Amino acid sequence: MRMILLAALVSLGLHAAEPAVDPVFAAWRAKADPAIENALGWLQRAQKKDGSFEGSYGDTTGVPALVGMAILSKGHLPTEGRYADTLNRAIDFILENQNQEGLFEKGRGGEGPMYAHNIAALFLSEVSGMVDPERQKRISVALPKALALILRAQAVKKDENNAGGWRYHPGSKDSDTSCSGWALMALRSAKLNGAAVPDDAIRKAVDYLHRHQREKEGSFGYTKWEDHAVTLTGMGLLCLELCGGHGSERTKLAADWVLQNYQKLPGAQFETYGNYYNAQGMFQIGGRHWQEYADWMYETYLPKQSSDGSWESREAGRTYGTAMMVLAFTVPYRQLPIYQRDETVDEEP
Repeated sequence: MRMILLAALVSLGLHAAEPAVDPVFAAWRAKADPAIENALGWLQRAQKKDGSFEGSYGDTTGVPALVGMAILSKGHLPTEGRYADTLNRAIDFILENQNQEGLFEKGRGGEGPMYAHNIAALFLSEVSGMVDPERQKRISVALPKALALILRAQAVKKDENNAGGWRYHPGSKDSDTSCSGWALMALRSAKLNGAAVPDDAIRKAVDYLHRHQREKEGSFGYTKWEDHAVTLTGMGLLCLELCGGHGSERTKLAADWVLQNYQKLPGAQFETYGNYYNAQGMFQIGGRHWQEYADWMYETYLPKQSSDGSWESREAGRTYGTAMMVLAFTVPYRQLPIYQRDETVDEEP
């Protein structure tokens, strides 16, 4: 249904009505809007002719996908406007780098292709229905193959601790929460878009995340409870919020943990990644959690933008860092279907 509606709007040259501005974001919009547009301009300039990007991991399928989602997150479309060519080159690059098994094979330097694959599948699911008819045909062929690969990778026989999750390669027999978070979001996005994603696949992925959440504290780790909790608890919060756990005891515990620990994020490993997931997760749960985190995020990271419009990621480079920061800042726009928030969320602190 979403694909049909979006296609109709695009064909008529119309845009979906912009949602009401989040009241927390309203206080920051005058500063955040120009920063976001400066960042998108920098990303546009960093793109190569083939659709890949300058810098670390720019020639994987994951970074063009993140840039594409960053552009979509501000309401820009691939059929019109100043970023249409940038979006379409990113889409084409991803589609041209899918192998016969369905894998978007230009992964993380060949070391972890499932990360890039999951992000690319998520982006294609999000942009499906917004593109021109020829690209839509190509996406409609490529995306089911990509999703089938994600489902096959989940079905690999694993021990109880790793069952239901994903890791670096389609045949990996272990799992980590970071790769699993991207895979779960890709499956959920596709399911919302009408794909035949089994409910059981979502359930198994959620069960995997449950096993990696500390019962009393609420934090999430990487392969163990204590690993990278500062940057991964927002991931667990977001995934549970979006997969039927909104307002549950688990998500409340996770959100409380983020509030108690977010000031450890600056200087931490994978800082921009952690901020992205914190922003998305805290926005979903709403209320005082989002208000406190949003105020801190904009106050902390807006001044760190370079004069050229970019943000640096120590681990993954400037293109990645800029895309992730835009995705964090734009969450109140609610333009990406995967991150839509239920408007019955209680906004009272």
